[in-house]
Amino acid sequence: MAETLRLMAVHAHPDDESSKGAATMARYVAEGVEVLVVTCTGGERGDILNPAMDRPEIKENLAAVRQAEMDAAREILGVRQEWLGFMDSGLPEGDPLPPLPEGCFALVPLEEAAAPLVRAVREFRPHVILTYDENGGYPHPDHIKTYEISAEAFDAAGDPDRYPGLGEPWQPLKMYYFLTFHKERLLALHEVLVAAGKESPYLDWIANWEDRPMPWPLTTRVPCGDFFEVRDAALIAHATQIDPDGWWFACSPDLQREAWPTEDYHLARSLVDTELPEDDLFAGIREKVGA
Repeated sequence: MAETLRLMAVHAHPDDESSKGAATMARYVAEGVEVLVVTCTGGERGDILNPAMDRPEIKENLAAVRQAEMDAAREILGVRQEWLGFMDSGLPEGDPLPPLPEGCFALVPLEEAAAPLVRAVREFRPHVILTYDENGGYPHPDHIKTYEISAEAFDAAGDPDRYPGLGEPWQPLKMYYFLTFHKERLLALHEVLVAAGKESPYLDWIANWEDRPMPWPLTTRVPCGDFFEVRDAALIAHATQIDPDGWWFACSPDLQREAWPTEDYHLARSLVDTELPEDDLFAGIREKVGA
């Protein structure tokens, strides 16, 4: 029998899974792929970004509220989800930057932080891992730490001599970085909005973009436009983080399908032969496992 394909997405906080790669996951779920979201922290130190949710009772119970939001988003996307149980580091601001809070995820030693992810990899046995790039996608300490433990788990989970006692070894075959917010996509969304006579929220972002090559080339574009509405519903489920009247939804799913109907990735590591550019995260794996 053909092996069931498995995809693991490793994220720093609840809501990250819905803002990065959500339509991709929904598409693969619809195709019968098993998908697991691993969430490293509870988002306890996150700000409330939706004015409608900025209420004392929400602030006082933010960890529980964000867990409930994650449960709702998981159901919408049709994925499994696991918490690693680390404490949100928060996003330090100021000059000089303040020290990170004691005991937070970003300060946990690498092997200690990676161990529960190695266990999850060995239990779930993913063929593909999705994560952030070496800079975290943006320089949030939890995003950078998420990259570090993802790279560690990719290298270590298949080695029986590393992390003993955390399950039978399993070697993932590919690891990708999310390339959600890149200039080419933002320009396409901006232009389709202008052509439709609508106001674009991307103009200042584009104007202030540093004119330099992407550090991680776009290798893989996954067509998933049919699942943009699912992605948006999962985003809205994170009500403390996403304003339903905000810039996330300035470009309608129909206009996005016209301008940029894919979610994009950089193939960072591969143990199978594949031909770039790709349009499938499992390119080279389907042939290997007979899926």
